[in-house]
Amino acid sequence: MKEGKSSTLVHIVTVVLCLVAFGFSIAAERRRSLGNIVMDERTNLTYCVYSSDVATGYGVGAFLFLLSSESLLMGVTRCMCFGRPLVPGSDRAWSIIYFFASWATFLIAEACLIAGATKNAYHTKYRSMIHAQNFSCESLRKGIFITGAVFVVATMVLNVYYYMHFAKATTRTQASVKANHSSSTVGMTGRA
Repeated sequence: MKEGKSSTLVHIVTVVLCLVAFGFSIAAERRRSLGNIVMDERTNLTYCVYSSDVATGYGVGAFLFLLSSESLLMGVTRCMCFGRPLVPGSDRAWSIIYFFASWATFLIAEACLIAGATKNAYHTKYRSMIHAQNFSCESLRKGIFITGAVFVVATMVLNVYYYMHFAKATTRTQASVKANHSSSTVGMTGRA
């Protein structure tokens, strides 16, 4: 890598994986399964009939793509713990801030996506077996996958900034930082 330059390929792959996860989460929101109450003519029992269960697959797909994006970036940067030490300075501070913010948004996005997928897959079969006549067919609440999509985009942006500052903080050597500091001072000795 060049001085302070991060890998373009890692940026592109990370962004593409996050955008695919975003697309899957939007598709999951649009294809949530909805339940309708139907009466069985033979047994006089009412039950719920659900529309397509495609949203569960989309939610799991979004979960896996976001997980692979985060795994790729953490593998390249060695999770900021196991590689070369970061050079003190603003790039190190920003990379630490973006690292923790990225993990926070990543965990929220993954929680929303997996919770939406599992809740969408859960269906209530027979209403009258529970003896609750006002019981409705359960379906996933609107906005769970959208919330996941918003946090996917936030994770993508934070990951890009994290990797950019991490690359700057690791490619600078300690000698170049010391040389920069020593050349900026003014000598106060009487020797010429």
